[in-house]
Amino acid sequence: MRILVELPTWLGDAVMATPALENLFLAYPEASVTVVGSYVATEALKAHPRIERVVVDRTKAGGWRPLNLYRLAKELGRHDLAISFRSHPASKLLLFLTRSQRRALFDKKGVGPGHQVEKYQRFINDVTGRNDTPGALKLYWPPKRYDRPTLGINPGATYGSAKRWYPEKFAETAAAFADRFEILIFGGPGERDIAGDIERALRSEGVSNLHNLAGETTIPQLCEAIGGLDLFITGDSGPMHIAAAYRVPTVAIFGPTRDEETSQWMNPKSVIVRKEVDCAPCMKRTCPIKTHACMRDITPQQVFKAAKELLEP
Repeated sequence: MRILVELPTWLGDAVMATPALENLFLAYPEASVTVVGSYVATEALKAHPRIERVVVDRTKAGGWRPLNLYRLAKELGRHDLAISFRSHPASKLLLFLTRSQRRALFDKKGVGPGHQVEKYQRFINDVTGRNDTPGALKLYWPPKRYDRPTLGINPGATYGSAKRWYPEKFAETAAAFADRFEILIFGGPGERDIAGDIERALRSEGVSNLHNLAGETTIPQLCEAIGGLDLFITGDSGPMHIAAAYRVPTVAIFGPTRDEETSQWMNPKSVIVRKEVDCAPCMKRTCPIKTHACMRDITPQQVFKAAKELLEP
């Protein structure tokens, strides 16, 4: 049997799909599996031992997308089962063009309420006809081993600025832990500026035991580096879900998004810090009323206290 899986586009969503994927693979233990998706999603999941073929979707890179999808479908070929964790019309067209025998598309409006992990699992249960429950998030990149206890801070959020806490507040929080941890600053290529602001603020306070990794890691290296941390302080982001997959003690700072849908899944050492304001969660990329109170009013002292309590035996 041959199975084609189109992964969610975003890094965090791809990681949240891993429990459903594990159950899909258990349902079809002899199947040959091909995955297709965005570069970040395929990079994160390609180490899975059941995945035999990985194809990056570059159909939005240029040209007429329907023609690009036709070419991608021809490259992928026909499968016995083709499923997509996306609900975009382009995904429906891609599956159709593969001429696969059986096709299933995620319906984000039809899977019911709950955490995103649970929604993905309901979708896969509809495909397999089973009643599996989702386990923990799972990535197969080996966690890095550090010489000293290490704190990671992740100030970025690809979705938009509304999800980002402030660099000076990250710096103040990290400085409070500088006597206990080496400090790593994480971020993607587009987050070098905010990471640089944090690095400069820390160095101005005399903190030298830090490394700025923003824009310097591949996705596998990011997974490995986060996987070995002793503490992680982050916003609602893809790296937050990577940390959950490795059960890293994590303080997750939430503002405009729904923590009941996208918080860390099954991480026993996880705590959420958020400010209850009337306008949250608005689910907007940028603050629509320009106050950003949901993030502005969260203090470094609150985050430090939450992290300290998390580390207590």
